Amino acid sequence: MIPLRDNIPSRTTPFVNYAVIAACTFVFLTQLSERGARDDLVGRYGMVPARVMKPGQPIDVTVVDYVRTIRGLVQRKSIHRLPSPPVHPWLTLVTCIFLHGGWMHFLGNMWILYIFGDNVEDRFGHLGYALFYIGCGIAASAAHLLANMDSIVPTIGASGAIAGVMGAYFLLYPRAKVLTVLPIFFFLQLIVLPAPIFLGIWVLIQFYQGTFAILSTQATGVAWWAHIGGFVAGLLIALQLKGWGKLRLVVDRVLPGTRRSTTYRVRRGKSPWS
Repeated sequence: MIPLRDNIPSRTTPFVNYAVIAACTFVFLTQLSERGARDDLVGRYGMVPARVMKPGQPIDVTVVDYVRTIRGLVQRKSIHRLPSPPVHPWLTLVTCIFLHGGWMHFLGNMWILYIFGDNVEDRFGHLGYALFYIGCGIAASAAHLLANMDSIVPTIGASGAIAGVMGAYFLLYPRAKVLTVLPIFFFLQLIVLPAPIFLGIWVLIQFYQGTFAILSTQATGVAWWAHIGGFVAGLLIALQLKGWGKLRLVVDRVLPGTRRSTTYRVRRGKSPWS
């Protein structure tokens, strides 16, 4: 399922959401320029669980390269020592949330953030949303750390922070609709799904894959439990702040051609976090 847009307008310009997208774009382009370098951004700023748990201890990883010769592809293995992070290893729980693993990962994350992030920022206010985003990213990194304490694979945690945004949206906009592209064999079908169903399917997939990754003897290369940890953190933070009355009231609007849903009265004034 590929989301195209939701039906919730934003009352304010999501400056922080745009700033996060811009920061991730800058970091990703820098990653591309350093791809293939031994001292790259992922190795330096990615969260390596083993490095966090044992700061200062050198970490060696086996790098496998395939070289084409007259006899065909030949496998060559070499030992590569991960570079020391320029910050304390515990701070990589934060720095890793701006890293991506490739074009599809980057474009998918930024699109999801563009669709759902502006509405969450609208409820939290600019400062609150900035703190919320970083907090969800740290919670996601911590979840992955607890599930993989001995891993020597650098973690890129952008998806975990964005999962927190999805968790908050799941709670704050239960009546929202998401216009979605659903591939059915060779055809593309446009459907309108309630946001809780769309996001609920997503989190169930993460939970299933995360459980499979723990039970499997092979590494999947995906931080599934970071996704789940970020989603749960975002949902719980939004639930607590909503209970304290610290969030703006919701704005609701329907997509053209769909049934009209309840429209809430909008309270004027700024969020306590603005």
